[in-house]
Amino acid sequence: MVQRLEGRVAVVTGGASGIGLATVRRFASEGAKVVVADLDPASGKAAADEAGGLFVQVDVTDEEQVKALFQTTVDTYGKLDIAFNNAGISPPDDDSILTTGIEAWERVQKVNLTSVYLCCKYAIPHMQAGGKGSIINTASFVATMGAATSQISYTASKGGVLAMSRELGVQFAREGIRVNALSPGPVNTPLLRELFAKDPERAARRLVHVPLGRFAEPEEIAAAVAFLASDDSSFMTASNFLVDGGIAGAYVTPL
Repeated sequence: MVQRLEGRVAVVTGGASGIGLATVRRFASEGAKVVVADLDPASGKAAADEAGGLFVQVDVTDEEQVKALFQTTVDTYGKLDIAFNNAGISPPDDDSILTTGIEAWERVQKVNLTSVYLCCKYAIPHMQAGGKGSIINTASFVATMGAATSQISYTASKGGVLAMSRELGVQFAREGIRVNALSPGPVNTPLLRELFAKDPERAARRLVHVPLGRFAEPEEIAAAVAFLASDDSSFMTASNFLVDGGIAGAYVTPL
């Protein structure tokens, strides 16, 4: 593996499973020191141990815990180069606007959008101190497309992540801090498998719209994150990086 991240220090929220875990592994393989931030102490510590990094248990919706996460990172490793703000939820009670209650709406917004605001708020000053940095915020292809099978709060939260990432990318560009949104298509993760296992028809209805004919693997998304974290993407900021199997470019898909 090319060591593009040698000597870099990275924080990955939601790093104990799915895209986060795949990215922890990818970052470590490319030479980064990785801080795994997650609610789950068992799987979070296992991920950090595997990567030779540090585990910090954190509720990403709690401002003081998020602030402490980035301070602990800098106290341990001396700096912060990369923040992959990836933690998120997609609960089954987030559905059509006609059936989704305000409690479900607010819970998803808090985890998916407010947490990214907090992570950016407390990561950026450490990057300013170092004169550079790369922030990657997990949005989604649904931030740019509509779906008749809606998850209304999830979709709105990811649209917020996309807009916020664009704004921050512009605001801090002259300080050497790049901020990009990563917009994956459907990914073969425990979250998606649990959601679609309960409703195979819902899964099939989505899969037919993917030109590549399958869901992404977490490792494929992690490769995109590593690109955005590295100097290979040094002229990219305020962008929406779609890794969606062609969904956003498709009118009709192959038979």
